[in-house]
Amino acid sequence: MKNILLIYPRYPDTFWGFRHALKFASKRAALPPLGLLTIASYLPKSWNVKLVDMNCERLRENDIRNSDYVFISAMAVQRKSVNDVIRRCNELNIPVVVGGPLFTTEPDHFPNANHFVLGEAEEIMPKLVEDIENEKVKKYYSSQKFPDITKVRVPRWELLNLKWYYSMCVQYSRGCPYDCEFCEIGALNGRIPRTKRTEQVIQELQSLYDFGWRKAVFFVDDNFIGKKIDLKQEVLPAIINWQKAHGYPFTFYTEVSIDLSDDDELMSLMTEAGFNRVFVGIETPDLDSLKEANKYQNIKHDLEKSVKRLHSFGLEVQGGFIIGFDNDTPSIFKHQFNFIQKTGIVTAMVGMLNAPRGSKLYRRMQDENRLISEFVENNVDISINFIPKMNIKTLISGYQNLMKQLYSPANYYKRLRNFLSVYKFPKTLRLKKITFTEIKAFLRSIVMIGILGKERFEYWKLLIWSLFKKRKHFPLVVTLAISGYHFRKIAEQISKKKISPTIEKSFSSENFVIKSS
Repeated sequence: MKNILLIYPRYPDTFWGFRHALKFASKRAALPPLGLLTIASYLPKSWNVKLVDMNCERLRENDIRNSDYVFISAMAVQRKSVNDVIRRCNELNIPVVVGGPLFTTEPDHFPNANHFVLGEAEEIMPKLVEDIENEKVKKYYSSQKFPDITKVRVPRWELLNLKWYYSMCVQYSRGCPYDCEFCEIGALNGRIPRTKRTEQVIQELQSLYDFGWRKAVFFVDDNFIGKKIDLKQEVLPAIINWQKAHGYPFTFYTEVSIDLSDDDELMSLMTEAGFNRVFVGIETPDLDSLKEANKYQNIKHDLEKSVKRLHSFGLEVQGGFIIGFDNDTPSIFKHQFNFIQKTGIVTAMVGMLNAPRGSKLYRRMQDENRLISEFVENNVDISINFIPKMNIKTLISGYQNLMKQLYSPANYYKRLRNFLSVYKFPKTLRLKKITFTEIKAFLRSIVMIGILGKERFEYWKLLIWSLFKKRKHFPLVVTLAISGYHFRKIAEQISKKKISPTIEKSFSSENFVIKSS
């Protein structure tokens, strides 16, 4: 029998971490580590397997010391915590097996890791398990092809304390058909979407239900609508039937491309299945910057109308935005602000452009001698890993002011009301009963926001307005008010951040000369 410790490193305080909002619902993390839970299903049942999610609990020395191997999975945003975990394992002489996006793209940055699983791990796991049993573990494991995900096993939910999490997550597909310059998904997961069988999706939902979960579920797909016909003909009808049979225990949210707004049938099926939120990479309302980014699916759409159509079908749009494209001028900050306010995108994540390894942007920045560091992927840090065309001080101050404007109480609550004026409340949400956790979160919001918060005037004005004008939206209004509290905290952090000395030195270095493009 082997003792395996699965470790999910800690996230810093980020926009999508929702750390400031989670305390209202007495939760420790937004999502569990789906990758590690899936990998755990490939380990022999006779082995002793333990998961430590450092976003929920402290990593203890005895947990490491009592392990034969430590498995770590991580993304770039967890880099600092990763280095600390590897150091602690090295000091105790416990071998470390690392995998996930961070290690797949940057294996050379972690010389103290003992073993690497590069790429998607499902078809690699049998050989790794065999080598661990025979004590002949190799330095590197990789596959020359993307795995067949119709054979992926159900995650081991029993390793979790479900009470710690705000949402659970499942996966239907991997890969994205689009080819955005700044995105590394094509290199990591491919441009041809691979999907699970409908029976697998239902099996995973049933497994969550059997473990007692009754709340939100995030489909972590790179682009959920990569295979629209399969969704409309098979997957969504099956989910609808399952939800009806079980009394709609779940609400769903996922990531999609803007072309979802073209398909009335697909939007209707998604809301009937229980989807009520979608993250959309809008990036920028500037056409020249969209062309630069190879974001042609956005160029083909009237983005304002598309967002409002999604809202009118009961799908709240959470938007991803980027500033720092070569075609951006100082006017982009006002342009972004006006677009976000006008469309009523309540949750608008604006980040500075970075070039991750594996992306076409990374290679272009290398060719143009503009690359200065690796991708950070922390949407709170003032970070950019290449020399931008815009003056760096203008870019940073403009970004900080934009975030401060977007999440000032007056602008945020105005945007929220704008969203509610278009949003069509999904019928499936009317079936949901208010839980004790939600009541507790509301009472805490009264104290933390309505009494102690900077936004207390806007908070009470919105609650009173919604009680008279949008009564059925009231639980959503409270949820978004709590989210706004978190976003304001993050925006305040961003406004106080300064560019790191290392990057500042790089910008002043004469070694970097931008080639004409």
